[in-house]
Amino acid sequence: MLSNFYKKKLEELLINCRKNLPSNKIKEEVISKAFKFALEAHRNDKRASGEPYFSHPYEVALIIAREIPLDDISVSAALLHDVVEDTKFTIKDLREEFGNEIAEIVDGATKIEGIFDNYELKQIESYKKLLLSMTSDIRVMLVKFADRLHNLRTLEFLTETKKMRLAQETIDIYAPFAHRFGLSNVKTELEDLSFKYLNKIEYEEIAKKLKEKKREREKLVKKFIEPIKERLTKENYKFEIYGRAKSIYSIHKKLMTRAKSIDDIFDLFAVRVILDTEHKNDCFSVYGICSEIYIPVPERFKDYISLPKQNGYQSIHTTLVSKEGKMVEVQIRTRDMHEIAEKGVAAHWKYKENTNIDDKNLEYWMQWIRDTFENTAKDDETSKQLIESFKLNLYQDEIYCFTPKGELKILPSGATPLDFAFEIHTEVGMRCIGAKVNGKIVNLDSKLRSGNQIEIITSKNPKPKKDWEKFVVTQKARTDIKKYFNIEKKKFVTVGKEQYEKKLKKHKLHINEDTLLKIVQRLKFKDLNNFYYEAGKDEHRLEEVIDILSDKNKIQQLESSVDKILQIPINETETFTKFITDARAAEIDISLGKGGELEKMKGFKYEYAKCCNPIPGDDVIGFITFNEGLKIHRRTCKNILNLYLQEPNRIIEINWGDTAKGEFTGGIKIIGEDRPGLIKDITSVISKNFSVNIRSMNIYSKDAMFEGTMILVVENLKQLNAIIEKIKSQPGVLNATRFEE
Repeated sequence: MLSNFYKKKLEELLINCRKNLPSNKIKEEVISKAFKFALEAHRNDKRASGEPYFSHPYEVALIIAREIPLDDISVSAALLHDVVEDTKFTIKDLREEFGNEIAEIVDGATKIEGIFDNYELKQIESYKKLLLSMTSDIRVMLVKFADRLHNLRTLEFLTETKKMRLAQETIDIYAPFAHRFGLSNVKTELEDLSFKYLNKIEYEEIAKKLKEKKREREKLVKKFIEPIKERLTKENYKFEIYGRAKSIYSIHKKLMTRAKSIDDIFDLFAVRVILDTEHKNDCFSVYGICSEIYIPVPERFKDYISLPKQNGYQSIHTTLVSKEGKMVEVQIRTRDMHEIAEKGVAAHWKYKENTNIDDKNLEYWMQWIRDTFENTAKDDETSKQLIESFKLNLYQDEIYCFTPKGELKILPSGATPLDFAFEIHTEVGMRCIGAKVNGKIVNLDSKLRSGNQIEIITSKNPKPKKDWEKFVVTQKARTDIKKYFNIEKKKFVTVGKEQYEKKLKKHKLHINEDTLLKIVQRLKFKDLNNFYYEAGKDEHRLEEVIDILSDKNKIQQLESSVDKILQIPINETETFTKFITDARAAEIDISLGKGGELEKMKGFKYEYAKCCNPIPGDDVIGFITFNEGLKIHRRTCKNILNLYLQEPNRIIEINWGDTAKGEFTGGIKIIGEDRPGLIKDITSVISKNFSVNIRSMNIYSKDAMFEGTMILVVENLKQLNAIIEKIKSQPGVLNATRFEE
């Protein structure tokens, strides 16, 4: 039996379901059963705040019922979403009690938990599970939005480390996903709550400014909307009009992009006009009325009604100049458009008899996810690019382009005619040799703009170019191009291997794979596949190898030809320790304070933080510890960010003094393909372009690859970075970075 307290809680949930869910999608007995099951399952569990754990799944279900209203299945799954992870019950138990549909949503939501700890390769399989489970039933992700939203609303009870981790992954992943699903309110709250913990100082500064200007803003809004209100009433429109302050996080982004203070930004609020009409054209008529009352800014007019965003968002956006000369953003939409703008896919759900979302753009996006995973090679680099592509695709600005017949294609900002070609069809992309934009021939790497009409010029004999991968931006184009070259490479590898085996038989040679691998690596082939590929493309390369394999003296010469300087493996820890010691050995003063307030640190006990190993020339900051004096960190150090957020009063400004010669020690780590003359080329490019002293250089070669370190005396970090860029440009150098431990 439920206590009176929980009876009231269940009734509150059911009232919200009756109010917000479609009447044909409420089975109260299912929700009541899930409520009682979850309450019993979590009976002995507590939250970090000390309250009963059941309060969390209950609040998540309430968010689904109030803010993302779907159906009884979603509400029930929200109540049960932590049962499998935190109690003795299994998915099998839920399947027997509630059926397959609820069990699958709970299973998908359980798999998602914790997979965003980082985006590295070890997480790619979990990331795939998330995306693929979402594409089979998007209610998985919607339950997770509600779960994350409630967690952020109660974040103050967690440790600082967990707060920061949850806030960071929310702003990186959950908020962009909410944006893609059209959940405007959810996205905004997720961003603001995350920002509050990631940058508490700036959050509070913006919040304070907004509060200070609230009366002034309300007065301005009231004065601005009054003439519009009068005119719309006179024209017999049924409407709602109001002003709203923009979210704190969106204001922060404006401040970052415009490099202005909050006092200099006018459009901190927007006026919204919501029309009770089913006629889209009424929105344009109202825009005309507003433009008669106030002067519009033409370049800031956006028609998302005729051309909706990919997440289904529709509205007219315009900026009008008030009588006081202030620029005010105005959004005009119908009531149905407003509901879709606020609740996204949940609003679509509301009007459908079945559980499928009737949203072509969303279905297209989810189909793209499925196709991408099916067509993507399983190599590490592709996996990294795949994750980055998904993160970009979630939040990328959109442009609207047309075929010569007027068919609309929505592409990410920065897309090229080649992206457009692949968007039409893979074969069109493969056969593309040129393009016309608005009737004029352009380069295939030209950036497209909204409104462009693109005609793709094709050839009967398709032959994609390798450099296409460098400038296309859509995942479809990248995947199709990479797939083509992977197939081409496999063909040449097969041909090369067959030709090699024929040559061996012809010359009556018996060479095992280990011996062959050693030989081809000495000849600067990366591996056997690389050798077979080159042999398949160019038979002369194969003849060179067969010539060597036929001559024992040549094999011996090749095996002993490695430069002696490349034979000693690097002890990186010892090298780094010596580098840091040498860098700090110069007579350099450290001062406290900024600008003219510098004070020499005589008598101060200080140490260099081992987490980031600052050296003279780095931009540094200090943290006053209780037992170890002052710890000096690089300003970019992740640990100092956490310390700054926790105890800002113990942060102190630090400055390096000038050395006698204005020099400091810099280290560079280099990785690349081993080749003759490598060391000479690297040292030559440094001496030719920079007047610096190379103190030491240690290079180690193995399996046709090399890695090494170079220690130099440089003037400043700017010069060190310039040297790194020059080294990177050398043939065979795969990467050059500042030497880190």
